[in-house]
Amino acid sequence: MAENLQEKTNTEVQANVEHHVDPSALGFDATMLVGLAMAVVVALMLWKKVPAAIGKALDGKIAGIRAQLDEAAALRAEAEKIKAEYEARSAASEGEAAAMLDRARNEADAIRAKAEADAAALVERRTRMAEDKIAAEERAALQQLRATAADAAAKAASRIIADRHDAGSDKALVDQAIANIR
Repeated sequence: MAENLQEKTNTEVQANVEHHVDPSALGFDATMLVGLAMAVVVALMLWKKVPAAIGKALDGKIAGIRAQLDEAAALRAEAEKIKAEYEARSAASEGEAAAMLDRARNEADAIRAKAEADAAALVERRTRMAEDKIAAEERAALQQLRATAADAAAKAASRIIADRHDAGSDKALVDQAIANIR
């Protein structure tokens, strides 16, 4: 029975299974139909000159890219020129700054030298004025001393004369002077 059941099941399974048949048309199977369709598409593309159109489109793209590269090169050259110009300006301004600094140092040295010379001249002038004042004060003191000494000598002489000479001796001196004159 088990064998019988097995055979029945195999027969039913085979009856239920359909036979798969590959589609075909005009004597071509599916693979050949796909190949033929591809050949037709390629032939149509060649007949309509699609590769030339693609080439032209790519050439246009290449030309556009070349134009962009040329523009970028021109922009780069211009940027390098501007950079060189700014570097030259920077170097020139650094040179000008150095020259200004040198001029300022030279002017400061000249001002300092002039100030030192003016200070030395002022000190010399003030020294000369002080020496002149001292000399004037010495002369004034000397004149005052001489005047005081002359006054003291005159007073001393008048005292000595007054002490040594009286009216009689004065008369004799006057008479003698008159006699010498004749």
